[in-house]
Amino acid sequence: MESAASSIVVLYHKLDRASSAGEVTEVELPPRRAVRPTTSDFRTSAMNYGPIFTPLLAAAPLNELGSGQPDRALAKIKTLPLEDGFAPQRIADREMAEACRAGLFLLYDCFDESHTISQSIENPSGSYWHGILHRREPDYGNAKYWFRRVGVHPVFAPLAVAARELAAAEKLDRASTFLTEQTTWDPFRFVDLCAAAQGQSASEMLCRQIQRRECELLFDYCYRAAVGAEPIH
Repeated sequence: MESAASSIVVLYHKLDRASSAGEVTEVELPPRRAVRPTTSDFRTSAMNYGPIFTPLLAAAPLNELGSGQPDRALAKIKTLPLEDGFAPQRIADREMAEACRAGLFLLYDCFDESHTISQSIENPSGSYWHGILHRREPDYGNAKYWFRRVGVHPVFAPLAVAARELAAAEKLDRASTFLTEQTTWDPFRFVDLCAAAQGQSASEMLCRQIQRRECELLFDYCYRAAVGAEPIH
């Protein structure tokens, strides 16, 4: 079965040819990816992420807590000009646009490509993607180093709420109970929880779901900053 990332390469070439010819065209979105398990669609805000990013986000897998298997088809579009990826929106903040690209590669387990980008972004969002990558690698000490560089990120507040809601629906072990009690997000405790949860089916799935929501919120924040849209409060 052709992966979503492979399909998006075809989609991009169609868009590129139409753009070169000065045409406006409609293209079919790639089929939903069914190779790896997901529990829900990649939830997004009302923001439209455009014809390139939207189908890729919708088909993204529910990532493992570990490194997973990279989808090399996605790596083929690493030369995609940022302006094309964000079209029809205009890029207002190039660093944040690159942060979106780092997140997209990480969602498809392309660690090398994501790492190259995130380590070159000297802002809290770049450090955040960098921290998630090392948490999944796993290199927990390095992950905590990058989360210290993040400071208090704007997505922490909605992430703490989302984590409480997800945890409330589960039967929790002692290590996970803090998720229902915290009023602010603690990325360091979550690193420790992910380390302890690997191989424990119930806790591991909960952590994967929280990780998914973390990536949704962070991508949306980066995208809005990249195109100069108002952040969600």
